[in-house]
Amino acid sequence: MGSPFLAYDVRGKVGEEITEEMVYRIGLAYCELVRARRVVVGRDIRPSSDMFSRVLSEGLTDGGADVLDIGLCGTEVVYFATPYLDADGGIMITASHNPKGYNGMKLVRKGSVPISRDNGLYTIKDMVEKGELKASCSKGSIKEVDIWDPYIEKILSFVKNAGSLEGFPVVTDPGHGCAGPAIDLVAEATGLELDRLHHEPDGNFPAGVPNPLLPEMRGAISERVARTDAGLGVAWDGDHDRCFLFDEKGCFIEGYYIVGLLAGISLEREKGGRIVHDPRLTWNTIEIVRGKGGVPVMNRTGHAFIKDRMRNEDAIYGGEMSAHHYFRDFYYCDTGMVPWLMVLEHMIRTGTKLSELMGERMARFPVSGEINRKVSDQKAVISAIESEYSPMALSVDHTDGVSMEFKDYRFNLRSSNTEPLIRLNIETRGDRELLDRRTGEVLDLIDSI
Repeated sequence: MGSPFLAYDVRGKVGEEITEEMVYRIGLAYCELVRARRVVVGRDIRPSSDMFSRVLSEGLTDGGADVLDIGLCGTEVVYFATPYLDADGGIMITASHNPKGYNGMKLVRKGSVPISRDNGLYTIKDMVEKGELKASCSKGSIKEVDIWDPYIEKILSFVKNAGSLEGFPVVTDPGHGCAGPAIDLVAEATGLELDRLHHEPDGNFPAGVPNPLLPEMRGAISERVARTDAGLGVAWDGDHDRCFLFDEKGCFIEGYYIVGLLAGISLEREKGGRIVHDPRLTWNTIEIVRGKGGVPVMNRTGHAFIKDRMRNEDAIYGGEMSAHHYFRDFYYCDTGMVPWLMVLEHMIRTGTKLSELMGERMARFPVSGEINRKVSDQKAVISAIESEYSPMALSVDHTDGVSMEFKDYRFNLRSSNTEPLIRLNIETRGDRELLDRRTGEVLDLIDSI
């Protein structure tokens, strides 16, 4: 049985890796670590989330904190509510895109600064495992808070002309996760014409695991967009802190290209801004950012690292190819509601289809897509690949794993933070044949090690 304390959150199998007693202790430990007096608590739709929310709230109130219970919501609503309500921190009960038998927590401090392995999460782990936590002499209270109106107002503040969205046909697929209620409120406020798939929140996930990164989870929305007059398809993961876009033909758009598009839109609004991006795929993003007069800043993959760098750089936008999109004006946090609305407004304003916006960029910088390989010794494999290719490389970078750049192609090879996997991403300068050849070459070498 593994520990549910991961790099960025707490997540594990309910009743085995994560239990009611553990969740209660996390509440006590959180209060002691953060010295919290007011804590926002939200929860996703999983069958165990309501129970864990009650147990967590008991731990928090026994620790002396008042709980601001915002109910069923997505993770980004906790990110919004924590600073909006001037709370000392926030906790979201969720296992994101994991199967229904899992649950967990995402934790933030005041201002929605994430608590991760490097700044407190493992301290909480140690406190929970030692079990020497004591209740406060003054018990806190629990108050239910309706945050929806100000949250939707905040989301729509990223759209400069909400009226332009009225009547635009969009297929939406939250995968029976948490996004449905937020989608409805956005549609009500904008007049969007939505074709809703798998819309009602249902923690049994009858349509399958809500994770559009899995190709098998894209079929329904892709087919629906292709056979209707919809101009856009949008799918979300379980806790809707990520969104995934499909063009009017039903084609899935890799998150990498959406990073470049959103970076460009952000720089049109604020000239000369800094844009943080991850190192897995970079050429498209860098070219767009520099072309728009911005400053590209490469940073280690992972939401806690991206958010910290954005704060240090005062970056206006940050993006990862995994479909996490961060905005300075959303407390430097990731949101699954803002990106698709910004893209849609840009499409309408420019009179351009998403396939037209993306086609040239995808041809200019074709990518392999992230390829995972299970290995017993991640460091040894990465070191061997670096030794093989570094004599030919124009540059070698170790921001996250190893990135190597050559004249016509580059690749990044990194370890997973949570699994015994290495992850490979390759891109070329407009050469699909070279992409296929280099991808096969590197994979063959990995398999032979």
